[in-house]
Amino acid sequence: MKKNSIIFLAMAMAFFFSANAQEVRKNKKNGGYNFTVVKEVGATEVKNQYKSGTCWTYSAQSFLESEAIKKGKGTFDLSEMFIVRNMYSLKAQHYIRWAGAVSFGPGGEFHDVINCARTFGICPQLAYTGFPYGGTKPTHGEMDAVLKAMIDAAIKIPDGKLSPALKVSVEGTLDAYLGKTPEKFNYAGATYTPQSFRDYIGINPDDYVEITSFSHHPFYEKFNLEVSDNWANYMDYNVPLNEMMSTIDNALDNGYTVAWAGDVSEKGFSFKNGVAIVPETDWVDMTQSESDSIFNHPVKQRVITQELRQEAFDNLSTTDDHGMHIIGKAKDQDGQMYYIVKNSWGTDRNDAKGYFYASASYVAYKTTSIMVNKNAVPKAIASKMKI
Repeated sequence: MKKNSIIFLAMAMAFFFSANAQEVRKNKKNGGYNFTVVKEVGATEVKNQYKSGTCWTYSAQSFLESEAIKKGKGTFDLSEMFIVRNMYSLKAQHYIRWAGAVSFGPGGEFHDVINCARTFGICPQLAYTGFPYGGTKPTHGEMDAVLKAMIDAAIKIPDGKLSPALKVSVEGTLDAYLGKTPEKFNYAGATYTPQSFRDYIGINPDDYVEITSFSHHPFYEKFNLEVSDNWANYMDYNVPLNEMMSTIDNALDNGYTVAWAGDVSEKGFSFKNGVAIVPETDWVDMTQSESDSIFNHPVKQRVITQELRQEAFDNLSTTDDHGMHIIGKAKDQDGQMYYIVKNSWGTDRNDAKGYFYASASYVAYKTTSIMVNKNAVPKAIASKMKI
């Protein structure tokens, strides 16, 4: 098949998947919530991270898949495990150098995917599945435990001198569980390296910025976000809350999507019901019947201030739980605004086919960070950020 035909077919598939998903959401009631789509940006199919702590790569790769669609490059199924394989190796080196005094595990942040793309490139799923022994869904509990136990044992040796065998053992373990990464591969009739494939799908790592909003650091400066999965000590841009929310809206309104990191351990988060809300009435002040029926119909949402958001981060009630992908906006039957969120928990755990709706209040309250294309940042805000 000729390359132009392949691209046309891929774009047609992207439209079909997006239109089909939109139709499901337009006509589906999530409990007593009836949503009308206001804006939706092209996105690929929902995947399943299954038994792995790799939401950061599933959400960021989904984001990059939408970036490729927006650039007119077509629809791609990018390999999450290619990112995991490369970044786990770097995390292990980091952990060893810090003698175990930092975080080490399956978690990560959006910038890990971008940094991997910059250094190692990107692979399609067809070129690297990460399942050397078959299967289609990741189960990483054993691999995570083996890697950490191996390194922890090695760095506690009596004389404090590590053997060169440790690095070889770590790399061998990763290859055994995930497979060796390819130097070259064939895709759609052409040969690529991971780096040339990254360029082929139009991904420039310098195009992306991470943004947060916390008042314990100066606004319009970058700071090291204090969450355990930020093992790379990456610096996020810090802006006021209203400007972080304006950036999300501006991105969606202009055809960009948003990688979203947030807290999903709240009472108001219900993936089963397909909604995430912050009721105006505190949970402790609700009657039992009010609490029991909270997902049966829309309720008025709480107004979130910078102070309220900061307090929740300071007292650890806002935690960096999960990476997701915002691909649109919708309104409930009362006219309240929500964001359409693509998750990575498969399609059979709720009636929204793996999506859910997060109220604007929930996103304002429980976001730890977002990642966007820098061209999606409003010009006035970008000027303050000096990007």
